Parts: sequence; C-alpha cells; structure tokens
Amino acid sequence: MIGDALNMDEASLVNCCKDNNPVAQKILYNKYVEPMMILCLRYVVNQEDAKEVLMDGFFNFYKNISSFTYQGEGSVKAWLKKIVVNQCLMHLRKRRSLFITGKDVGDFENTDNGENALDYLNAKEIMNMIHSLPDGYRTIFNLYFFEGMNHRVIGEMLDISENTSKSQLHRARAILKEKILQAN
Repeated sequence: MIGDALNMDEASLVNCCKDNNPVAQKILYNKYVEPMMILCLRYVVNQEDAKEVLMDGFFNFYKNISSFTYQGEGSVKAWLKKIVVNQCLMHLRKRRSLFITGKDVGDFENTDNGENALDYLNAKEIMNMIHSLPDGYRTIFNLYFFEGMNHRVIGEMLDISENTSKSQLHRARAILKEKILQAN
C-alpha cells in the first residue's frame, strides 16, 4: 500500500485523503510542509507560533478536503495556501495586534536615493526587514506583494477600509525603504 501511494499522482492522493488514508495524507504533507512553513513565517514571525499555525492549516486542509475539487496541477497547493494564509490572519487577529491605531499615515517624501540599494542585499536580509515590520503593516505588505491582492480585497478580508489598507502599505514601504537605505 505504501509503495503504491508513493507512485500515485496528485489527483489520486487527494482521493485517498478524502478516504482518510494516512499514507496519502503524509505524502501530501511532506510535499507541501516546507513551502507552507515559509508562507507562515512571512506572516507570523515567531517560529513556534508559525508551526502551530501551519499545523492548524493542515488540520483544516484535511478536515475540509471532501469539499475540494481537484482541478489539475497546482490546485492542491493553491487551495492549501489559501487555507494557511487564512490561518495566519486568524492567528494575528486573536493576538489583536494586526493593525496599528492612531492618526492616518501622512504622505511620505518619495526620493530616488537608494533605488538600487536592493542590489546589495540578499533575500534573507530583505525578509528580516519585512519580518521587523509591525504585524498589520507586514500582513498587508504580504497580501499585496506576495499574494497579489488589491486593496479592496484586502480590506474585505481583514474587515478594514480600502484606505486603511493603502495607508498601512504606504507606511510599510516607507519603513522598508528607510531600513534599506540604512543598510547601505
């Protein structure tokens, strides 16, 4: 049975998971655990919290897999990614630290200094800078740049106004720009 499961295509693995087959579940888990952990760490900086969010995401994935319709290569990963992002957002909401309150963020001066500063930083340095953002800024930055969502969708998803999403992204970019300039 295990040897057969190892040779199954993804659609067959999904069908076996729908039948609660633990071998198929483990194979899909092993296939996606690393990219989903990286995804979690973009939103939830604390490693232990990220692991917990990841496990909750996989739990919900398997719990709801009966409602999943396989639509070809990449559909499992896309569905799992959506579940994991939602788990990350729920975790941040529970902590009540998603958004910084206070005055609206004003306009920031847009300078051309350091436009090529990113050329001198590696991916780990850039991710550390993103991780250092406050939760709300980091969340909106991730949803906008990594998930490709627009401000209307982000606002609906997070139950905030479109303008709040825009101002938080604007502030996140200003902070990152300042950190990049300081790094060079």
